[in-house]
Amino acid sequence: MSLDRQTAQNAPRRCTWEAWDANEHAHNLTDWSQEYDQFSKGAFYGRIDEVRLTEMQVFKEYTSNALGQQCNVWPESLWIGIPVDAQGCRIDGHRVGAQEVMCQPGGHDFELVTPDRFGIYGLVVSRQWLTQSGAAADDLLAAPPDRLMRLQLSEHTRQATGFLIERLLGTQSEQLSVKVHQDILSLALAEILREETPNTEVPPSFAHRKQVVDRIKAHLESGEAPPVASCELCEIAHVSPRTLQYSFTSILGISPIQFLRLTRLNRVRRRLSSPDAGTTVSQVAADWGFYHLGQFAQDYRQLFGEAPSVTLSRHAA
Repeated sequence: MSLDRQTAQNAPRRCTWEAWDANEHAHNLTDWSQEYDQFSKGAFYGRIDEVRLTEMQVFKEYTSNALGQQCNVWPESLWIGIPVDAQGCRIDGHRVGAQEVMCQPGGHDFELVTPDRFGIYGLVVSRQWLTQSGAAADDLLAAPPDRLMRLQLSEHTRQATGFLIERLLGTQSEQLSVKVHQDILSLALAEILREETPNTEVPPSFAHRKQVVDRIKAHLESGEAPPVASCELCEIAHVSPRTLQYSFTSILGISPIQFLRLTRLNRVRRRLSSPDAGTTVSQVAADWGFYHLGQFAQDYRQLFGEAPSVTLSRHAA
């Protein structure tokens, strides 16, 4: 085999993805299972710069709008997420501090809530590679997911890791072999594993408030008629209005009514984006409890930056 051909085969798989719909953007990351709901108003833009190697994946993701993200990394792997700036986000209801990164095992569902104009570096490494490389990851591989969520990391290590990932993503494929890419990632990973200290602090009320939010989410996914008022949410969760309010603002950073409205609008958009021959805006809106079509169309346009009929027409075509 010629040297040029061998180099080409060893070159990493590099992709750049852009999207103008949050849930379409969620499906662009290779081998992840994700679903995104848009939480803030305005037209969405997302970009992913990704390099995929044997047993490894590294990427930088940018999203223009606040999102609720349901995530699941590819199986038998370990994911480390490093926010580009200390803007603050949440993982499974826990605030991520300015000196923290996120970590989760593959094949496990978790939730992120991210703010406007959010950037994050992602590093995913297979368990097989971690074991074979001798990396000091035994504690992380054996730990339960809720213990891994937030790892404390110094600002110096965060910046150094970000620099290494930016260098990798910015280098032309033909200029670096797979081994050099892996060596760069290994340096970043070694720094994180050397310093990692899980933040396991949990407020006394956290478990109950998380349970309240999860009950509402489960009801919305059950296929039953969606609630449209706060009193209905209280009945579903078996809590007072005050407890309902505290639960949502502390876990998701938004009120229960905001969450309900945003979830229903995102579900409508998801249906309009995958229409069948008989799909109509009015029917899908009614299915999710929007009966005043004028107000619904206004709310939809404010959130997504386009009319629902435009969404339907684009995907029907």
